[in-house]
Amino acid sequence: MKVKTKKDRRYRIKLRLRKRVKGTAERPRLAVSRSLLNISVQLIDDQAGRTVASASSQEEKVRQCFEDGARGGNIAGAKVVGKMAAERLIDQGLRRIVFDRGGRLYHGRVRSVAEAAREAGLEF
Repeated sequence: MKVKTKKDRRYRIKLRLRKRVKGTAERPRLAVSRSLLNISVQLIDDQAGRTVASASSQEEKVRQCFEDGARGGNIAGAKVVGKMAAERLIDQGLRRIVFDRGGRLYHGRVRSVAEAAREAGLEF
């Protein structure tokens, strides 16, 4: 596959990461998806092919936790989403995960999701 656009480049990086990063029942994969206005997180068991838990800045429960100008398109909102996803996974009795940044740089909102999940009690 020839790289012609930024989207093609990110897709190749994503495929390269997914060769090594696999989610299991004991250690699900925390996959981060972001757009300009929103951010969402899924905790995925790749062996069973199912989503264990998820959180998104579009959910009403998550939006109620937003404070001080936080929204889905900024770092403060990403922290809330990461914390909420971690709490939902811990409620199911799991603490260890594998982080999947989805081909994006570990910077900004992607980094704040990871840090918030760590602060909430997840190990990775």
